[in-house]
Amino acid sequence: MIRVLLGISLLAVFSCSEKGPGSTTVYFAGEIVNPTSDYVVLFRNENVLDSAKLDENNRFSFTLDKIQEGMHHFEHSPEWQYIYFEEGDSIRIRLNTVEFDESLVFSGNGSEINNFLVELFLAHEDDERLIYSFYELEPEAFKNKMDSLRQTKLDLLQQVQEESLISEKASQMARAAIDYNNFIYREEYPFYHRKKAREIEVHELDKDFYGYRNAVNLNDKELAYFKPYYHYVKNYLGNLTYMACSKNCGMEKLKSKDHLHYNKHKLYLVDSLITEEELRNNLFRNVAMDYLLKEHKSNEDCDKFIQKFTKLSTNDEHIAEINDLYQGIQRLQPFSSVPNVTVANTTGEQIALKDISKGQKTAFYFWTGTQKGHLRNVNRQIAKLKQQHPEYRFVGINIKTSHDQWLQLMSEHKLDTLNQYRSDDFEAIQKGLILDNLNKCVITHDTVIVDAFANVFYSF
Repeated sequence: MIRVLLGISLLAVFSCSEKGPGSTTVYFAGEIVNPTSDYVVLFRNENVLDSAKLDENNRFSFTLDKIQEGMHHFEHSPEWQYIYFEEGDSIRIRLNTVEFDESLVFSGNGSEINNFLVELFLAHEDDERLIYSFYELEPEAFKNKMDSLRQTKLDLLQQVQEESLISEKASQMARAAIDYNNFIYREEYPFYHRKKAREIEVHELDKDFYGYRNAVNLNDKELAYFKPYYHYVKNYLGNLTYMACSKNCGMEKLKSKDHLHYNKHKLYLVDSLITEEELRNNLFRNVAMDYLLKEHKSNEDCDKFIQKFTKLSTNDEHIAEINDLYQGIQRLQPFSSVPNVTVANTTGEQIALKDISKGQKTAFYFWTGTQKGHLRNVNRQIAKLKQQHPEYRFVGINIKTSHDQWLQLMSEHKLDTLNQYRSDDFEAIQKGLILDNLNKCVITHDTVIVDAFANVFYSF
C-alpha cells in the first residue's frame, strides 16, 4: 500500500502544470482499450451531464462549459470511476477494461488529485483483508492500528500538497476519501469483533473510541453522493440504531422478528439527524431496500413499513421504485410462476427461463466478467453442488459482460456452455428476479418458484 501511494507524490512532480488564466471550460478526453460499450457517460451525482461516443480509435472527448466544480463520475458500462473537476482542467485518461481501475491513469491539468484518489481507492481495496485481521484485536489495539493506517495516507497527501498544485477544495475531497474509508471500519468494529472473538455481546466502547464522530458533518451536501461518505453515514446510523435498540427496546440480539422495529427505528434516526434533502432521501431509500430484500415476503409488516417510508421520503422516483420492488417480491413468492424473463444462449437465441426450467428442478445462479474472484468461487461451489444434488440442473446467467468476453471466460474456466446463458438487459434481470447480489440463487421446479431468494453458498 505504501509503495503504491508513494508513487503518487513522484507522479505529481512530473505531471504538475498550471491552468490557463481565467479559463472556465473543462476538457475531458481519453482512450479506452478493449471497450465494453460504445459510449462514455459523464455524471454529476445522479444526473447525466453528457455522453461521448468512442471513435474508430476508441477515443472520446468532452468540452464542458460552466461546470460545477467538485466530484463527478464517468461510466463506461458496466464500470465507472470518479473524476474531480475544477474550472480550467484539461484531463486525459487511458484505461484498459480488462483491469479497469488498476490501469486507469490521468494526465494533464487536474490529473494530480485524480491520480491520488484512484490510488486511494486501490489502496483501500488492498487494506480490506489486513483490516479484517485487526477485528480480533481489543478496542485500543484496533484503534491504534486504524490511526496508523490513516496517518500514513494523510502524510502522503501532505507530500502531494507540497509537491503539486492541488487546491484546498481538492485536498479536502482527498482528506474525505481517507477519513471516511477509515471511519467505516471503526463503525463496523464492534460487530466484526464479536464475530471474530466469538463473544455473545457487543463490546461496550468508551467515547474516545468514537472520537472521530465529533468532526463528522452528517449533512455535507458536497459529499452526499461520494461513496466513502455515504457508506460511512449508513454504517454510523446502523450502529446507532442497533445500540439504541439493544439498550432501550429489549433487543439484545437482532432476530428476524425484529426487522420491522429495527428498520422503523433507523428511519426515525435518519428523520431526526439528516436534514440535507438528497442525502436524506437516499438514506430512506437504502433503509427501505435493505428491509424489503432481507424480509422478501409479502405481509402486513412490509405494508406498514412502506407506509412509513412513503410519509418520510420526498422523492417520488424512490417511492415508485420501492413500490415496484415490493410488487416484484410479491411476484416471486413460493408457488408463483417463473417470471417472464429471457436470456441468450451462445448463438444469441433468446430463451425464456420458463422453458429452461420446464420439467425439472433448476437452480439459476449469476456471475459477471468484472468479478473474477467471485467467478472462481462460484464455479467451485457449483462443482460441489452438482455432486451433492444431481437431481438439479445448475444454470449460470451472466450479466454485465460483452458477448465475446463471455465466450472467452467460459472457455478459460471450462464451463458447460449448454448450461450457461447471458443477459444483455441487466435491468430486466434485476427487476424480474430481484437480483441484489451475485450470491443469489433462484430455485425452481417445473416452471414454479421454490425459493427465489436462495443463496448459492448456503441454501443447499
